[in-house]
Amino acid sequence: MHIEFRHLRSIKAIHEAGGLARAADILNITQSALSHQIKGLEEQCGVELFVRKSKPMKLSAAGMRLLRAANRILPEVEAIQEEFMGLRSGKSGRLHIAIECHACFEWLFPVLEQFRKLWPDVDVDIRPGLAFDALPALQKEEVDVVVSSDPEDLRDVIFEPLFDYHPIFVASKDNPLAKKPYIDATDFRGETLITYPVERARLDIFNQLLTPAKVEPAAVRQAELTAVILLLVASNRGVAVLPDWVVREVKYNSDYVTRPLTKNGITRRLYAALREEDRQKPYMVDLLRLAEEEAHKLQAV
Repeated sequence: MHIEFRHLRSIKAIHEAGGLARAADILNITQSALSHQIKGLEEQCGVELFVRKSKPMKLSAAGMRLLRAANRILPEVEAIQEEFMGLRSGKSGRLHIAIECHACFEWLFPVLEQFRKLWPDVDVDIRPGLAFDALPALQKEEVDVVVSSDPEDLRDVIFEPLFDYHPIFVASKDNPLAKKPYIDATDFRGETLITYPVERARLDIFNQLLTPAKVEPAAVRQAELTAVILLLVASNRGVAVLPDWVVREVKYNSDYVTRPLTKNGITRRLYAALREEDRQKPYMVDLLRLAEEEAHKLQAV
């Protein structure tokens, strides 16, 4: 027995129209073709699907069973067709983002709020990329974008620049280091360093300054939220190194001061890593545009 989608559509149309002629018009086929189709289907099933000589045409018990199947299956098929059409046209898709920059959650949310309004049919999700290997997951198509400050030479992956930022030193105004014009690696030896709960290799202060200089702070304390880090710093419980745009976004507190790292400062760049084949998808183009616009706002603060 070989039941096709057209058979289900025919059964449904005849039931709703009450006869072959009107159903044929709905299906845009001839009445003869529809009659032949139903006869062939009944021969396949080995049962009558309609009560003969009834007006309007009525389904038999077997026909009702087929109608229930049609009412269940056809909407699912139509939904899949619409989804695939959306994928082909670029109106829908998946945007799963992994973030290797802990502070970037605060920057990314305004971007995604605007993106959601433009692309309501795109499935958006965010995963902290610090909890797994985000770039290999990108290559395996487990995620679609990775926000990272550490570009790598990976096959079929491109790194789109988002914006430059400067890691800056933050300390209480009462800390002796607040009097210095800039901070060197050796200045951290006697300090408690307050960081996000991230492995050292992914923190700018370590990979850009302390580790190359082989300097270890007196202690390391972790805090999840930027506001908590700044509260601890203002209370002179330790010092921190944060992206300059993060500090600018937080309401200024006269109890702490900021200083550049090293005499010339340190510059870092944030990237959006994505698969090369996805770069021209309309919703990906919009995401990068919105991210760039938000970046300009941050730098203008």
